[in-house]
Amino acid sequence: MMDICANVKYNTAKFRLANSAFMKKDGRQMIRRLIKQMLAAQTLSALTVSLCLLIDNIMICRFLGEEAIAAYGLANPILLIIGAIGSMLAAGVQVACSKSLGSGSKEETDRGYSSAVTLMLGISVPFAALVLIFRGPLATLMGAGAEGELYTMTRDYLTGFIIGAPGSMGALVLVPFLQMAGQSGLLIVAVLGMTVADVALDLLNVMVFHGGMFGMGLASSLSYYAAMVIAMIYFLSGRCVFTFSLKLVTWKKIRELFVGGIPTVFTMASSVILVFVLNKILLPVGGSAAVAAFSVMMTIGNASNCISTGVGGVSLTLSGILYNEEDRTGLRELLKLLVRYGIVLGAVVGALLAAFAPVLVRVFIQNAGAAQRMTIMGVRLFALGLIPCCVNNALKSLYQGTERVQLTEILSVLEGALLPILAALVCSRFLGVTGVWLYFAVGECLALLCVVVFTWRKCGSLTALSQQFLLLKNDFGIQPENLMEKDILSLQDVTATAEAAGRFCREHGQSEKTANHISLCVEEMASNTVTHGFTEGGKNHLSVRIQHKGDRWVLRFRDDCRAFDPVQYVPTDGKDALGIRLVMAMAEDIRYTYSLNLNNLTIKLRGTADHPSMQ
Repeated sequence: MMDICANVKYNTAKFRLANSAFMKKDGRQMIRRLIKQMLAAQTLSALTVSLCLLIDNIMICRFLGEEAIAAYGLANPILLIIGAIGSMLAAGVQVACSKSLGSGSKEETDRGYSSAVTLMLGISVPFAALVLIFRGPLATLMGAGAEGELYTMTRDYLTGFIIGAPGSMGALVLVPFLQMAGQSGLLIVAVLGMTVADVALDLLNVMVFHGGMFGMGLASSLSYYAAMVIAMIYFLSGRCVFTFSLKLVTWKKIRELFVGGIPTVFTMASSVILVFVLNKILLPVGGSAAVAAFSVMMTIGNASNCISTGVGGVSLTLSGILYNEEDRTGLRELLKLLVRYGIVLGAVVGALLAAFAPVLVRVFIQNAGAAQRMTIMGVRLFALGLIPCCVNNALKSLYQGTERVQLTEILSVLEGALLPILAALVCSRFLGVTGVWLYFAVGECLALLCVVVFTWRKCGSLTALSQQFLLLKNDFGIQPENLMEKDILSLQDVTATAEAAGRFCREHGQSEKTANHISLCVEEMASNTVTHGFTEGGKNHLSVRIQHKGDRWVLRFRDDCRAFDPVQYVPTDGKDALGIRLVMAMAEDIRYTYSLNLNNLTIKLRGTADHPSMQ
C-alpha cells in the first residue's frame, strides 16, 4: 500500500518544480491539440458506427415491418461476435503498439501492424465462410425456426451482412493505426464515407432494388468496405509509417495482441449480461412495453455514449506511450485533460439528450402511450450518467495502458454489469420502471466511488488527485532531480537549452567530455529541427527531454513538424550533415519513430564521471 502513495505530498511538490514540457504553456498546447484531434476522431468514429446501426433499425422498421425487426434482432448475436473480436484486436493494437512507440522501436510497431492485419484476415475470412455455409442452421439456432418468413429473413440478413465481415473487422483494427499515424482527418473521412454509403445503399435497397433483408445486410457490408477503401489510400501509399511483412508476424506478438484486448472482452460480456438481466427485471414491473422502451433507450443511449468511448480510446493509446517513456508528469497531465474534457462533453451531450429526448424517441415510437412516455423518461435519466461514465472510461483505459490489467477487468465488470444490476434491483423496488432506468447513472457513480475508495485506501489520503489516481509506484519514472525538460520555440532557445544541458550534466558529476557531447547533441538536433522543420509564422513546438539513468543519458526530441527521420535520411553535405554525423558517432543507440503527427527521436549516450579515476 505504501509502495504506491507514500510521501505523495513530497513527490507532488517536487514534480511541480520539475521543468516538464507538459506543465509549460507551450507544451500543454501541443498535447492539448493532439488530444483534441484524437478525441474528435475517436468520438466521431464511435458515433458513426452507432448511427449506422440506428439507421438500419429505422429503415427496417419503417419499410420492412415487424417480422424484419425480429429477424434483425435474432441475427444480432452473430454481428456482436464480429464486433467483439474486432474491438478486442483494436484494443490489443493500442496496448501493444503504444508500448513499442513509447520505447521508440519501429520494428516492434511493424510487428504489431503485420500481426494485427494477418490475424484480422485469418479470423474474419474463415468466419464469414463458415456463416455462409451454415447460415440456415444458424438462423434456426438463433430462434427463427426451420422455415417460414422469419427464418428466411434471418437467414437472408446473415448472408448479406457476413459478406462484409472482413471489412467490418478490418475497419475496427485499422482505426488505432490511423490514429497513431496522425491520420485523424482521413479517419473522419472514412467513417463519414461509411455513414453516407450505408444510408444511400439502404434507401436504394428499399426503394429501387427491393432486396429485402439480404439487401439490408449487403448495404451494411458494402459501407464497411467503402470505409476500408478510403483508409487504404494511406496504408498503400509511400507515406505510410508502418511496414507490412509476413516475416514480422510472430506468435509472441499475436499473443500480446490477444492479452492486451482481454479487458475489452470483459466489457462486452458485461454488457450482454446487463441487457439480459435488466430485461428480466423489467418484465414483472413494466411488461413488454417496458422491454421495448428499454431497447429503444439503449439504442439512443449507445449513440450518445460515443463521447466516453472516445475518451477511453485516447486514454488507452496515449497512456501506453507515456508509460513506456516513464513520463509520470505526462500521465498526470493526460488524466487531468481527459477528465476535464469528459466532464464538459458529458454535460453538453447530456443536456442535449435530455432536451431532445421526446424528438428522438418519436423516431422509433410514434404512438403516444405508455411505451413512449417510459422511453423518454429513460433517455433523460440515462443522460445523468454520461459525466461519470467519461471519467470512468478515462481511468479504466489509463490503468489498462499502464499495465494494471486486472484492475481494468475488475472495473469493467463492476461498471458494466454488477453495479448497474444492483442499482436497478434496489431502485425498482421503490420506483418501479423509473427505478430501473436509474441503472446507468447510479451504476456509473458507484463505480467511480469504488475507484475513489480504492485510491484512498492505497494512499491514505486524497490530497493530490491527479497524482494519486494514477496508482503508480513511487519508484516509477525518472526522479525530478535526474530529469530536465525544456520547450524550444526559436534558435535562441536552442542555445540556452544546450548550455543548460551542459550545466545539468556537470551538476550530476559528469566529465566535461560528457557535458560537451550532450550539449552538442542538443544544439545540433534542435537547431536542425528549428531551421528546417519550423514553418515561418507557424506555431511549431519542440520538446527536449534529458534523463540521467545511472551511467547512461537518454535524450528525447519531440516536435510537431513534418515527418523527417535523421537516422534514415542523413544529409550528404553541409553543416547539417556534419552535425548529424557527429551525433550519430557519439550515440550508443539512436531511434526514430513518427506517431500521432509527432517526430520522436531518442538518443542514448554513455557518460563518464568527473573524478580522477575516470579521467
